[in-house]
Amino acid sequence: MLTVVAFAAGAAASLLMSWLLVSRLERIGERLGLSEALLGMVAALAADAPEVTAAIAALASHQQRIGAGVVLGSNVFNLAALLGLGAVVAGRIGLHRRVVALTGTVAVWVAVVCALVVLGAVPPLAGLVLAGGVLALYVAVLGTRGQGLRLPARWRAWLVSAVAEEEQELEQAIRPRRGRWSDATAAAAALVVVILASITMERAASSLGGSLGVPEIITGGLVLAAVTSLPNAVAAVYLAGRGRGAATLSTALNSNTLNVIAGLLLPGTIVGLGAPSGQALLVTAWYAGFTLAVLALAWRHQGLGRLEGAAIITAYAAFTASLIISGYAEPDGTALVIGLGVLAAVPLAAAVTQGGGSRHRSLADRSPPSLNGQQAAGCLTSGTESRRASLLPGWTARRLWAASMIAVSAVAAIDAATGHRVILIGLLVIGPGIALLTGRWRAASTTGAWACGLAVFLGVPDRIWATSTHLAFIAATTIVAAAAAAGAAIIDRVGKRPRSGPGGQ
Repeated sequence: MLTVVAFAAGAAASLLMSWLLVSRLERIGERLGLSEALLGMVAALAADAPEVTAAIAALASHQQRIGAGVVLGSNVFNLAALLGLGAVVAGRIGLHRRVVALTGTVAVWVAVVCALVVLGAVPPLAGLVLAGGVLALYVAVLGTRGQGLRLPARWRAWLVSAVAEEEQELEQAIRPRRGRWSDATAAAAALVVVILASITMERAASSLGGSLGVPEIITGGLVLAAVTSLPNAVAAVYLAGRGRGAATLSTALNSNTLNVIAGLLLPGTIVGLGAPSGQALLVTAWYAGFTLAVLALAWRHQGLGRLEGAAIITAYAAFTASLIISGYAEPDGTALVIGLGVLAAVPLAAAVTQGGGSRHRSLADRSPPSLNGQQAAGCLTSGTESRRASLLPGWTARRLWAASMIAVSAVAAIDAATGHRVILIGLLVIGPGIALLTGRWRAASTTGAWACGLAVFLGVPDRIWATSTHLAFIAATTIVAAAAAAGAAIIDRVGKRPRSGPGGQ
């Protein structure tokens, strides 16, 4: 009981004080004359204090899985909550492609370096130099607003435009007053409280997880990662709701970059990261792949809409399922984790490949506005086709739903036929993933319920009935099924929303 109280108290104090730290550091930066872009970087660093401190505490205690899980799991959560949830709540996050390219290049570079370090191909010190050097160059570009650099005129003009577009968003998102000495004192006190509270939270979570038999990768990659990232998530959803798209993107990507450098590479250089583990590599692969996928979505559609946001959230559900499986499953669960990774690419790939013109219009909005004569008949035909269409070009919703049910049934049949030698319960989530592409909540809910029912039944032929492994598979299937149903419900609702126009509402 005391451990639970310590965790809750540490989390509350850490999150509340991080808000105070962010506001005071912004005021100090304003007094020092920092640009809006640099103020955003300072704010991201301050908001990252809980996860960075928790990760350092775990690494210092030689709990590499928790340390890596906090940082990298937090990065995956940031992308899902800040950008995915932000897009769903706001309806659309509009982004400039120059901003996506500028911040995305740094984010991808750091993600690749992080993957090489965790893999053991590059030592932590070299990774720190490689990532820190690019970050320093990025900060220099932000500080000079792209001017004064010895670059070809065309490149310099591009950088100036990119930084200007980013600062247009940040200028309204960050408006601190000029700081005083009292702000510096408050910031120092808040930083001390955040550090102590985060250490307490990490120690309590580790102790509680150990007593309950929760794997370290789940404690760090899911629990601590989500809790410590809540301040960033709330701030990003607020910015997205106000239409500050570039500010939301900068918050997410800069936060992830600083997490890796300050929370993983720097302490890893000092205390070491230990031998590479399959679970740490799993989280790293998710972080790097997720970063690339989200940036591809943002570049392709010049922003993120509800469809893209739902796809990102669904992919995060698959990430959650893969961590649960990797933590509890037997060794043959590795194939299932890989299968979940492939599955997560389905909604993301579908969102990326949607035509550029579809990003502002739902399926129901594609019929002609005129309702006179032959055009009315054409409109009726178009509307009927629109209602039957799915998110996958060339497939009707009914046909895609049938495919999802067949896929779930086929996986279950193969699993039951092979008995305990092969466990394929985790691959049942492929059904809800396919059903999401119908854009119909009834289809996704039906397939999800069928998959969950089969996940329970297959515990008998797999000889894992009611074990922790079986419960982990059921939980993973349920999470993905629920996320797919929720995403399809959002898409379905947007598609049925009436469109205002001449002669009607």
